[in-house]
Amino acid sequence: MNALTDNTNQSGLLRFITAGSVDDGKSTLIGRLLFDSKGIFADQLDAMSRSKHKRTVGDAVDLSLLTDGLEAEREQGITIDVAYRYFATPKRKFIIADTPGHEQYTRNMVTGASTADAVVILVDVSKVKLREDGGVDLLIQTKRHSTIAHLLQIQHVVVAVNKMDLINYDQAIYDRIVAAYKEFAVSLGLKDITAIPLSALTGDNVVEPTVNMPWYQGPTLITLLESLSVYDASHDAPFRFPVQLVARHNGHEANDFRGYMGRIESGKVAVGDTLVVQPSGQSATVKDILTLEGSHASAVAGQSITLLLNEYLDVSRGDMLAGATQPATLLKQVSADLCWMADEPIDLRRKYWLKHGTRQTAARVTAIDTLLDINTQQRHPASGLKLNDIARVSLTVQQPLAADAYDDIRATGAFILIDEVTHQTVAAGMIRLG
Repeated sequence: MNALTDNTNQSGLLRFITAGSVDDGKSTLIGRLLFDSKGIFADQLDAMSRSKHKRTVGDAVDLSLLTDGLEAEREQGITIDVAYRYFATPKRKFIIADTPGHEQYTRNMVTGASTADAVVILVDVSKVKLREDGGVDLLIQTKRHSTIAHLLQIQHVVVAVNKMDLINYDQAIYDRIVAAYKEFAVSLGLKDITAIPLSALTGDNVVEPTVNMPWYQGPTLITLLESLSVYDASHDAPFRFPVQLVARHNGHEANDFRGYMGRIESGKVAVGDTLVVQPSGQSATVKDILTLEGSHASAVAGQSITLLLNEYLDVSRGDMLAGATQPATLLKQVSADLCWMADEPIDLRRKYWLKHGTRQTAARVTAIDTLLDINTQQRHPASGLKLNDIARVSLTVQQPLAADAYDDIRATGAFILIDEVTHQTVAAGMIRLG
């Protein structure tokens, strides 16, 4: 269960999040990464040293101030919002999402995790309960964030066992914590796990190797992050193109222009390919592929393009253009894992807006099938959902969705529910097929 890879995929951008419980040191860890890798500027360092909210003793720099950007965060000493930071080393570029640790902000963690390639889960050695039988009781937030990482199919999990300086760098305690986490990870189904003993405050094993833990022979955190593969399955997946906009120009019949604009969410397309318009089922062939640079013979996932078709069809925003041999599944009844993100509990009598790709349609949650117990990973019957609950639910949608299982294609397997009165996002869902 080692996340280290060869050097073939080190050049790509890596998106990762930090997650853990309150005061586990997430913001300090990111500050240490930026500070030791020379990812901050002199004026930022000066501003940090003069901050009235400095939470360190003496002249030490409070590195957490690099990510705690809101005034309320600095005053309370906690992370509330998701803070995104960009930095680079000679080997790789990174985007970090620093997510809140408090349970009431779990919804923010879901937001930050939705586009991540890796998650760094911090475990504070001073907070875990060491049992007399040699086991360890992990914190509920460690389990909650690991569960969300699994549901969102984050590829790599890094267990950062933090504040090792508080236990005099004791290997035995570290080994017990790692064993407990890996046992829990097996019950979840997490596979790619790497553990690192470190101290964000002192810098041990963050960017530079430490002399305080000679028993640890693995990589530092930054070395590991530089080495993680970023496998983009979307290039090999079936073609999916949610239509965002229809561009029209009506001139003489020979000069009529109708292009379908959007972003390729998975797969690839080439001139001459046969596509299917979903949900109508009409067939079409690709006449041309346009970008700002001009006409192209082909395009792949991640590119924003305009597709021209040989046929004159009724295609609108919200429709999906898919490969004819592997179209998406049309769903009127949807089974999904739902993370409830609203302060108000779910109301099964109400109608919500469901946003899937570029399509928005009315939806109703018809049943809560099972509620997930974060502690035990068991599913139980439930009659309602409250803030931060995760459940398998059944929904009925007014217009059919051209969708895939979230595990196969993230973009076409994910959706959000929106309150039709307040227009606030109340839930995030991952579609399950079969």
